Amino acid sequence: HWLMDGLSLHYYVHPQGWGKKGSALDFDEEEWYITCDKAYHMEELVEKHSTIMDKYDPEKRIGMIVDEWGTWFTAEPGTNPGFLYQQNTIRDAMVASITLNIFHKHADRIHMANIAQMVNVLQAMLLTEGDKMIKTPTYHVFDLYKAHQDAELIDTFGNEVERVSHTVSKKDNQIVISLCNYDVRESAKVSFDLDTEFTKVSGEYIIGDEMNTHNDFDHPEVIAIQEFKDFAVNDTTIHINVPAMSVVTLKVTLS
Repeated sequence: HWLMDGLSLHYYVHPQGWGKKGSALDFDEEEWYITCDKAYHMEELVEKHSTIMDKYDPEKRIGMIVDEWGTWFTAEPGTNPGFLYQQNTIRDAMVASITLNIFHKHADRIHMANIAQMVNVLQAMLLTEGDKMIKTPTYHVFDLYKAHQDAELIDTFGNEVERVSHTVSKKDNQIVISLCNYDVRESAKVSFDLDTEFTKVSGEYIIGDEMNTHNDFDHPEVIAIQEFKDFAVNDTTIHINVPAMSVVTLKVTLS
């Protein structure tokens, strides 16, 4: 008899290593890509853990619980380092999107995953100051992804597009496609042939103008969800132009 229901896995992204970690706001292009690449390391961790778990638990009764994940930078200057307060940029949104896409791909084994943490600590979704509160880019990624909840993963096949991560799911008569393009300059053209007829496509996205674009208490809406229209429909195929440094979600209503 198993005396456990879950196996915990923790993984944080700190681009300059554990000792220095790096700044949440002051970083260069090389550090941007190191951060995104380190986010992808989650896939290797999940797959290797899954391989071992599959050997001893082929029925997949035991859930993998990724109950700590996210970016971990050096605490903001002027704040108590023990409180782990850090700002949150469009780069953090890339990490959130890449990581959620990996979790979706392994939803048969990952039963639960928790970003660390919700408010004012590490990769927070909300930042507060007195009676003020702002939503971070990471908050908006979770907002863009909520239509995937309780949906069924749809496998995708074909050519991978460099620096684009994606996930696709279906629930009732709706297919949801989420993508992030973590190239800092170039937009990416991505097409999905859904092989089924649909009646409507709508899109939303967030985007950064700079690598460290973020919201603060004086400018709480610099990054906010906007309508996304840069796609074209041809029969059962959707052609999407994913802007640099953006996270996009399309909702497709099936016929």
